[in-house]
Amino acid sequence: MTQKTVLNQTHRDLGAKMVDFGGWDMPIHYGSQIEEHHQVRRDAGMFDVSHMTVVDLHGAKVRDFLRRLVANSVDKLKVPGKALYTCMLNPQGGVIDDLIVYLRGDDFFRLVVNAATREKDLAWITEQAKAFDVKVTERPDFGMIAVQGPNARAKVQGLLREEDRAAIGKLGKFVAAQAKTTDGIDVFVARTGYTGEDGFEVVVPEAQTVAFWNALLAAGVKPAGLGARDTLRLEAGMNLYGQDMDDTVSPYEAALAWTVALDDQADGKPRDFIGRDVLEQQKAAGAPRQMIALVMDEKGVLRHGQKVLTDNGEGEILSGTFSPTLGKAIAFARVPAGNVPLGAGGNVRVDIRGKEVPVRVVKFPFVRDGQPQEGVLG
Repeated sequence: MTQKTVLNQTHRDLGAKMVDFGGWDMPIHYGSQIEEHHQVRRDAGMFDVSHMTVVDLHGAKVRDFLRRLVANSVDKLKVPGKALYTCMLNPQGGVIDDLIVYLRGDDFFRLVVNAATREKDLAWITEQAKAFDVKVTERPDFGMIAVQGPNARAKVQGLLREEDRAAIGKLGKFVAAQAKTTDGIDVFVARTGYTGEDGFEVVVPEAQTVAFWNALLAAGVKPAGLGARDTLRLEAGMNLYGQDMDDTVSPYEAALAWTVALDDQADGKPRDFIGRDVLEQQKAAGAPRQMIALVMDEKGVLRHGQKVLTDNGEGEILSGTFSPTLGKAIAFARVPAGNVPLGAGGNVRVDIRGKEVPVRVVKFPFVRDGQPQEGVLG
């Protein structure tokens, strides 16, 4: 049965086109995906991300548990409110899910995991937690709204009570804090996002989520759907679970080496996280595949599943789209490991209906803070 967020009727009242997304009835756009994309890049837009799953972890050994559970090091989190992006791996080194970990206290961490992987994530986390006597609590009593864009933070701050505005305004990236709105709503405000723009992801009690959405709307923040969210995150070089990685792909094969911490613990012993041995082997010998970023200068769109031809062998397009910011087709591709030079000299082609179309290899991301990155436009 298709699930609905607390904002479902609100989206329909705003004229949204609804689609099934991982078993959830979600808005793909409210009239124009392109306009919503530009709205976020130029001003501020908001997304219903209440389908994401909030999981609270409590226990005296919760930090030890997370040292075991995820590939990045939670020991980087020293001050309550700090957040960490990481992957949760299986014993084969494959990505079960990518998620954000928030430090809330000595015995309290919060996770935000993907909607489509909710059931397998909860089952895996709960099973692994048993050995550490950690209590795992899903929080369906929360909604979540992402407010993104160069003016997003100011828009959210304007809805907060005066004594919280300055503190929330000073939040660094990947830091969160509790606050209250002028209407007395308790909100958990995180300076995180999935668009490449500045902004907040705000966790709101489900009963007040519609009111908070409407307050943002009244403040001039326009709604945006999953279509714009997808083009924004791809321009920003951010992976989509299930398309760019899954439990058969390691972080090294998904351009996520920066999320892997193989350093030792404070006691000098290697941190024994699940999948570590496979990642150590891949780091030493090299992963068999790599993820690269592509731009096509010819007209057309790069799409998932298209064959990619390189001097090292064949790969395929993962996420592909037309970039509204660049006016060109862009994509991630997974190809055999080996040297693939940047630019057109990489001799990389994409098979589009039997025609080999040349593409350029560029650095991640395609767009940062609303601006094309060096070399992306050719």
